[in-house]
Order: sequence, then structure tokens, then C-alpha cells
Amino acid sequence: MSTSTSGNPNGAPVKVTVVGAGIVGSAIAYTLAKRGAAVTVVDRGTPGSGATSHSFAWINATAKQPVSYHNFNRRSLGMWDRFARGLDADVGLRWGGQLEWAATNEGAAELRSRAQQLQAWGYPCQVIDGPQLARLEPGLSPKQVIAAIYCELDGMVEPTLAAQACIRAAAKLGAAVKLETEVTGLSMAAGTVAGVIAGGEEIPADVVVLAGGVDNTQLAAMADVNVPQQDSPGVVIRTGPIAQPLFANVSVVYAPPLEPGRPEIHLRQCLDGTAMIGEGSQESLARDDTQGHAGELLARAAEYVPALRGASAVPVPVGYRPMPLDGFPVVGYSPKAPNVYLALTHSGVTLAPLMAQLATMEIVDGARVDLLADYRPNRFD
Repeated sequence: MSTSTSGNPNGAPVKVTVVGAGIVGSAIAYTLAKRGAAVTVVDRGTPGSGATSHSFAWINATAKQPVSYHNFNRRSLGMWDRFARGLDADVGLRWGGQLEWAATNEGAAELRSRAQQLQAWGYPCQVIDGPQLARLEPGLSPKQVIAAIYCELDGMVEPTLAAQACIRAAAKLGAAVKLETEVTGLSMAAGTVAGVIAGGEEIPADVVVLAGGVDNTQLAAMADVNVPQQDSPGVVIRTGPIAQPLFANVSVVYAPPLEPGRPEIHLRQCLDGTAMIGEGSQESLARDDTQGHAGELLARAAEYVPALRGASAVPVPVGYRPMPLDGFPVVGYSPKAPNVYLALTHSGVTLAPLMAQLATMEIVDGARVDLLADYRPNRFD
């Protein structure tokens, strides 16, 4: 372990307060602590209890455009194995790829076009037919298959477990952890942020990392920094535990709508045997978190995955997802508050290891990472 002294001419470790213990904030806190920074983590809840707990948690570069953003996600995808091994816990990291199929000619054409683009970018994506799909996942009942794609690099993780493991690991490295503690303000001195006011006390800091997810807009405003977000509600459901594995090989399944005008269905099986089921895309602003909707979504999924029949549907309250206004990450220092470091993204589960590494380099080493040029906060000024 090296010791961070960036910004401290007296050689003392740099004091960093990380606001937010979701998957991104907890990863940053852990990575900073490994480098010897004096880290304090503050969260108004518990690790991974906010938007992280609502994430479908598909680790991928499959659904990311343009190519620069695709490559950004792919770099982080390749870091997840090593990152998880350092946590000394099973965080549900599983590989196996993503399988998706289309039941219409229009949908099949879209899948083939997407596969062609991913292949051009060097991302393994096979176009397969119905018999190949059946061999890959014999437990599926896919109905009609015009075309399917299989992206073998994709995986999944249990993000709340990962956030909890990051916080435990950071604490073992000396980080102070203040949970169920609300941040109510930032203290200023000589034109910079001198600390975080939380739980009725001031926590001095050389650097403040704002990784509060949907709260980042409000938190950044305390430092007069503009970080606009879209309103992005989403709904997933869970099932009760299912004894047998739902899938033989793949991690994540995307199934077409059962009838025209309905959203697609996506699902994965979690570490505890439960299934997580969602519908639509990140642009689908879903708010129906009723038991009725949960039961209907499970019934639709069971048409494709017979092993789901007889499972219980567990509704999950609607979750509001972090979503920067232009859809891309916000990472780095703000010129308006030069020691406030922003870390906000919709793709937090995929990007957490990379964002943590790059943020640590910029905070500890004083680096300015070219890879982050497109994602700086000042694009909203």
C-alpha cells in the first residue's frame, strides 16, 4: 500500500470525505483507502440501500453507445474480476453472457444490426438461430425465434453485497464510516470546501467526493455546482427463492414482448436463488410497483422460463435511478469548487471499478486522466 499525500505539503495523508455508499461511492472509498488516504464515508442510509438496490446489475458494454462510451464500459467490465477478488467476499459476480432474441422480422433486423456494430467494435457478439439458442439454454421456452444474439463477455453481480463488502474492506483499512447520517451542508474556507456538515458535526476534508446518486444534484448545489439529472424512475420485481438454476449457461436473458406494444422482459437469477425481473429499457419511465403488476410481470416471464411457474412475485418500491441530463457519466473536479470531486453515472454497476480507479488516481496522484475528458462536470456550466 502506498500513502497519499497529494495536496498536503506536510506529508500527511490526504483527507477525503466520500458522500454516498452506493456501488460507486463505496468502490471509490475502498480504492482510496487502499492507497492510504484518510477516508470518511457518509451515507444517509446503509451501503447499497438506495438506487444500487434497484439496479438490474447487468455488467456489460453491449448496450453502450457511441464507441467511446462502449470502450469506457468495456474497460471497466474487464476490471471486475480483480476488483471482486480484493473484497474477500462472494458478491455474486457471475459471467456467462447475455442472450436476447426477436420474434419479429423488424426485431431480428435490429439484433443483426446491433451484432454487426458490436463485432466492428471488437466486442464478441454472435448471431444465433432457434436451435442454437435451445442448445445454449435448454430450459427456455422462447416461442418464435427469428434471430438471437449472444454476447459472451457480459455478467452480473449483486451490487448491494458489493457495496457492503467495499465499505467493510475500507473500514479494515482505516476508513471512518458514518451511516444513517444526513449531509446538511458544506463548510467553506478561502474559497474552497473545507468539510462536510453531517449528523450535526463538521468533517474536515481536503477533498470531498460527491457520489450520492440521485442526490448528487442537490449535494453539488451546496457548492454552487450544477449537475443536472433526468427524472428516471424504474421498476424491477423479485421472486421468492427458486431451488433450481433458471439458466444453464447465460447470466442475463432479454426476451421479446409477448404481444405487440408491450415492453420486452429481462431477467437474471440472484445469488440467493431469487429472480430479478424487469421490463423495457432505461428510457422506460416505470412507476407501477403494485402487487398486481409484479404478478403480471412474473406471469409474462414464466411464459419464457417455465421454471418460474409457481414462484411468488415480490414487488419492489419504484426506484429513482441516477441519470445525468445527457445520459453520460459526470466524473472529476468542478472548476467552481476545485476540491469537490463529482462521481455520477447511470451505469454504476458496470463502471464502479474503473471510476474508482480513475478517481483515486486524480485525487491521490494529482493525475488528469485523458479518458475522462468527455465526462467532466464543466460541460453543464
